[in-house]
Amino acid sequence: MQKVTFGNGLPAYEVGEKSSPALIVIQEYWGVNELIKEVATLFSKEGFRCFVPDLYKGKIGLDAEEAAHLMNALDFKNAVEELKQAVDYLKSTGSSKVGAVGFCMGGALSFCAAQHCGVAAAAPFYGTPHPALCEVEKITVPIEAHFGNLDTITGFSDVATAKVLEEKMKNAGAPGTFYYYEKSGHSFFNAVTSQGAEYFTKYGYPYPAPDEIALAQQRVVEFFKKQLA
Repeated sequence: MQKVTFGNGLPAYEVGEKSSPALIVIQEYWGVNELIKEVATLFSKEGFRCFVPDLYKGKIGLDAEEAAHLMNALDFKNAVEELKQAVDYLKSTGSSKVGAVGFCMGGALSFCAAQHCGVAAAAPFYGTPHPALCEVEKITVPIEAHFGNLDTITGFSDVATAKVLEEKMKNAGAPGTFYYYEKSGHSFFNAVTSQGAEYFTKYGYPYPAPDEIALAQQRVVEFFKKQLA
């Protein structure tokens, strides 16, 4: 994984062949930490060129309070513009198609990327966007969204909030598929990393069922292999 700059001198990390289909891997509210880098590396082993834009410009939240402060200070409209610059960079340097996958805060931004940034497909995990940033009913590219039934972050990533978005997309004829994982909570995809067990213990999230993690991983990889072919 290499540190690179793109667009207006913006920082990012990149791994994978430049000629491969590209995946923008969008951070959780912690920032670009070792977990999100490891997730990107895992996706790159499936044949994708993975690109992690550093939306916090090097800052990392080491606890929930600090992470929340960084997220609340983020200019989300500007972040969406940076994601658009990431798509342009990837297309101009070898990737014919670009997708977006994001987690938590990055999940919300994945929906935004689908509406505003020129990606061919997006897979948001456990995050929903403010309607001022993204009108999900206007999305025209395929969405595969993943939520945990045990997620307790009301109004952002709980099942009830996700189902409102799902219904809104369905009623508008927008191309969205939503998956719900019965034994998983917020941030469940971090279980694919080597630090997963430590992460769930530290932050008090339920440890997801291994079969659900394997299923989510299989679904998202197959989704992007199809949509970015």
